[in-house]
Amino acid sequence: MYDERLTVPRSWWLLPVAAGISLALILLRFSAVGALAGLVVGIVAMAAAVSGYGSARIRVVQGSLVAGQARIPVTALGAAQPLDRAEALAWRSVKADPRAFMLLRSYVPTALRVEICDPDDPTPYVYLSTRSPQRLAAAIEAARVGTDHGGPGGDGPAADAEHSGVDR
Repeated sequence: MYDERLTVPRSWWLLPVAAGISLALILLRFSAVGALAGLVVGIVAMAAAVSGYGSARIRVVQGSLVAGQARIPVTALGAAQPLDRAEALAWRSVKADPRAFMLLRSYVPTALRVEICDPDDPTPYVYLSTRSPQRLAAAIEAARVGTDHGGPGGDGPAADAEHSGVDR
């Protein structure tokens, strides 16, 4: 099993404070109470946005790769390629395929690229920002081996046919 949350860097938590102060300064022209309300609303709203953006998860559970809203059975996955900083940058820019599924977080420098082997799925690969691409690739491979031998999430060919493709 693999579980990773793509949390935002600590420095990003200064953004809610800056947004709250900015809104407070704008509303201070009208009243001190409005400025106080603007401070609170600005901080809470921006904190919710930062928290939501940093809550993306990547998991390998029950024979599936779950990345954000996508749930992909490991039987539909091909080769996994861990990407260092330079390769990750190339695959999210000049080498990127617009049909690919990307769970991209620019503050995570490394990534994993996994091919999709389902001929009925137009998605060529999955690009996942991850802080430990080798561990994620190993977890996918372990889940694939477990599924091939009728382990968790693998009930044979019927289960593979039922769960093929990228569900978004």
